[in-house]
Amino acid sequence: MSNHLPAGAGNGGGGGRAGDSGLRYPSNGKTIYHRPLNRTKTAELSKAAFAYLFAEMVSYAQRRVTGIQELEKRLNLQGHPIGLKLLDLLLFREPPRTQLRPLNIIALLHFIKINVWTHLFGRQADRLEKSSNPDTPDEFMIIDNEPLVNAYISVPKEMSQLNCAAFAAGIIEGVCDGAGFPARVTAHTVGDTGGGGSNNGSGGTGADGGRGEGGEMWPGRTVFLVKFQPEVLEREALIGAKS
Repeated sequence: MSNHLPAGAGNGGGGGRAGDSGLRYPSNGKTIYHRPLNRTKTAELSKAAFAYLFAEMVSYAQRRVTGIQELEKRLNLQGHPIGLKLLDLLLFREPPRTQLRPLNIIALLHFIKINVWTHLFGRQADRLEKSSNPDTPDEFMIIDNEPLVNAYISVPKEMSQLNCAAFAAGIIEGVCDGAGFPARVTAHTVGDTGGGGSNNGSGGTGADGGRGEGGEMWPGRTVFLVKFQPEVLEREALIGAKS
């Protein structure tokens, strides 16, 4: 039989069929998965809708948590599957000649800084840095001076260390894992220190015009610390030796 109805579904019209799961199905049988992937390539979501949805996500993640770290971990887990799917979507929308997955760390981070950030937030991330500490060659930083995910969230004083950009960190982590570069990504607020990534950064000052001024101009500046797994660096070293 070509026409399958969900268990318990009725034959009546009026906006769709409802099965035991409580889901409603369009009367024409088509869902969002039937739409062409390029149809909504240039579509945008209003900031009001995003603010409402993200506030609800934070509220949901906040239930039954014992501390800030657990809340940020839940937000990270919410973003991770989005990053996995977003990687395939953005690569699918690339022209055939450039439809290639990133093959090294730098290419991957530039893909996130430019393509992923532009798709999600309508602009590129502000800076990309590599750790200057010789003991942490596996650490890189993506810096956003004004994370959109924090723009509409009011953090109480007793949770001042909370950074809801952990959700965006989860998206970055999902993109890295999907591309075959497993990493751990965390979000850190550094605006009040006067310099993005001053503890682990490469020491550059060109993007800000000065570290002290940067802290005053961008109090919500967030550093997404990307720490790759050891096997990723080993692969990079082997590829570099062969080339």
